[in-house]
Amino acid sequence: MNVHAIRAIYQFEMARWFRTAMQSILSPVLSTSLYFIVFGAAIGSRIDQIDGVDYAAFIIPGLIMLSILTESISNASFGIYFPKFSGTIYEVLSAPVSFVEVTAGYVGAAASKSILLGLIILVTARFFVDYPVYNWPLVILFLALTSVAFSLFGFIIGVWADGFEKLQIIPMLVVMPLTFLGGSFYSISMLPEFWRQVSWFNPVVYLVSGFRWAFFGDAEVHIAVSLAMTTGFMAVCLLLIRWMFMTGYRLKT
Repeated sequence: MNVHAIRAIYQFEMARWFRTAMQSILSPVLSTSLYFIVFGAAIGSRIDQIDGVDYAAFIIPGLIMLSILTESISNASFGIYFPKFSGTIYEVLSAPVSFVEVTAGYVGAAASKSILLGLIILVTARFFVDYPVYNWPLVILFLALTSVAFSLFGFIIGVWADGFEKLQIIPMLVVMPLTFLGGSFYSISMLPEFWRQVSWFNPVVYLVSGFRWAFFGDAEVHIAVSLAMTTGFMAVCLLLIRWMFMTGYRLKT
């Protein structure tokens, strides 16, 4: 394992992120704060509790998941796409590093950014609502696994994209709607029977419910199921990334 190569890629990506701290950190935190004001205060004043949890606290896992998914995909996809755009990707491909080490550097940096952002949002949420935490180790574990899984997914999008506009297609047209329809701001049990059954085909439902289980000890989906699905998704992404590097798909052209 070429640790020096992983460290070089990781440090470069983290340095680029901190140079744009205003956009990278403050923007998502401010957006999430607005969600707390609109949904937690305005709508929360009309909704008492959901499944025995105050509504303002109930939406915290969903809001964090919303930020984590979008930021993980965005950071990882741009991180690998920009070297392709500038032509420096050939230096990486010609270096004595494997696809595992390249992926670890880019995905590790993107996941670290998402984990840090998630923790910042958790602290910010304290200014709006006093929320309980059922199991802190599970919260951190699920936060880390979700960040890594969707950073891998973002890495795939960055390799696939052949233009800046394609970096936004899947996050905006697929991931964002699935997140909003995945129980971020409501309980699946509140839906009519037909839409409740349809919701089980939405993978984000399992992520939000699992994360919510770590907070409150109860949710529509047990955290073990959510962790299994997240791990499976990571495995599929790793296999796809390996295939991309082995074939040179959109990396050597």
